Amino acid sequence: MKTLLLGTCLALLPLAGCAAVSAQTTATYSNPVLYADYSDPDVIRVGQSYYMVSSSFHFSPGIPVLKSDDLVHWSIIGHVLPKLTFAPEYDMPGPYELDDTRSKPVTGTKYASGVWAPSIRHHNGLFYVYWATPDEGVFMSTAQSPEGPWAPPVHVIAQPKLEDPCPFWDDDGQAFLIHGKVGAGPLILHRMSPDGTKVLDEGVVVAEDKMRLPILEGPKVYKRNGWYYIFAPIGGVGTGPQAVGRARNIYGPYEWRDVLVPIPGILGPHQGGYVETPAGQGWFLHFNSTGAFGRINHLQPVVWRDDWPVMGDEGKPVLTHSVPDTGVRSNARLQDSDSFDSRELGLQWSWNHNPDIQRWSLSARPGWLRLEAQQANHLTTARNTLTQILQGPAMQTTTRMDVSRMADGQRAGLSLFGVKPVWIGVVRENGVARLTYASAGVETPGPEITGATVILRAEVQADQIGRFAYSLDEKAFTPFGEALPLSTFSWWKGSRPALFTFNKIAAQGSVDFDWVRVTHEVK
Repeated sequence: MKTLLLGTCLALLPLAGCAAVSAQTTATYSNPVLYADYSDPDVIRVGQSYYMVSSSFHFSPGIPVLKSDDLVHWSIIGHVLPKLTFAPEYDMPGPYELDDTRSKPVTGTKYASGVWAPSIRHHNGLFYVYWATPDEGVFMSTAQSPEGPWAPPVHVIAQPKLEDPCPFWDDDGQAFLIHGKVGAGPLILHRMSPDGTKVLDEGVVVAEDKMRLPILEGPKVYKRNGWYYIFAPIGGVGTGPQAVGRARNIYGPYEWRDVLVPIPGILGPHQGGYVETPAGQGWFLHFNSTGAFGRINHLQPVVWRDDWPVMGDEGKPVLTHSVPDTGVRSNARLQDSDSFDSRELGLQWSWNHNPDIQRWSLSARPGWLRLEAQQANHLTTARNTLTQILQGPAMQTTTRMDVSRMADGQRAGLSLFGVKPVWIGVVRENGVARLTYASAGVETPGPEITGATVILRAEVQADQIGRFAYSLDEKAFTPFGEALPLSTFSWWKGSRPALFTFNKIAAQGSVDFDWVRVTHEVK
């Protein structure tokens, strides 16, 4: 019998070797299985269910947890981090705010910092998630249920410039932690305390070869049939293959093979996690970078030959394939539209940095989301910008906004948020509210808005061009603003639909959003 040890996230399982998908299975799936920016995915199976985590960088709450019953259809079930607590800059403090632990004002932002590639494992009845922030070190959290609550983060390694940690518990219970360094390499392996809360040594380099393994990162450790495996992408975020190293000793030496290589249209089929179904089928969930849509998720079949994994179609990514033999067919989907009728925000929402909880509300006007403006000169420095992940290949986001409480100097509306954000909204100046389009901070005023509400729409098609329109009656929509290509990559993330408000003069005024409706029709 062959066995697999995935950091003990699974029990010891019989493997099917090179067996193909069951002949009983005729249904197929198409890649990507998640046309959404769940970057740096890692996946495990516990019982009959599959759980995935993803990097979230400067967005709060951090580390989304997704669930699937069939590896193809996914929904969001929670987040590991209610708030990013690693540094005061995650609160986007303005120039007049003081951090009580410092003698001078704390200002600035933490774009592109925060949670880098996390890993998830299940061991001794607990779920474990590990991640690194590039400035503060390696952290972990545990939970009895993947929905949470998750324990407060534990600082496993207090050292900057580390990335992509992954734990591993061996057959004898001995614990290890592997990680990379910012700049992509080398890979370093530590012994770790059995409870996973601290490393026990300075670590040993187990993989470094800038010629054979350029830009080596994202390691995941598995054990199968007496072999230790490191799954790790090479070649960089946008291009390059998935490599696998194997050794009889966890410290190596490792021999390496490229097991999933680029093809036209899928230039970077790498970085992800390996998982098996109860029937013993192997699957690899990985990302592929796609510009404004971010790093979207593909699913590849995996068979084993001579104790090496063979991914996709003989090492090339598949675009369609028979569905995984999980015994379940699911209709799960990512959450998107919201009527704001609940006491809490839907799990699809995340804030740009930590929000000011005193300046947004779902109860001030039941059935509406209220955002109160804070002072800022630009959308990228404004707090309480509420975002969700852009879904492809086409997504249309529409919202109804009440502008009757806006103050002079205030801006509010709907953005496709990124490095150079574009938005459609309303600006109030000298007592007059005007429809406004903005791109990279340059505002173009439009007609005066005399009513209390306006309906705003943002649309992205497969061409990754943002288009905006507005309506005063929700029947006829008028295009407004320039159709522009979206920023192809924004602080390691794709573009995101976002609700926002800020005031260039003072922290005054508010807006209410009645609903957000999302459709995915392709034109």
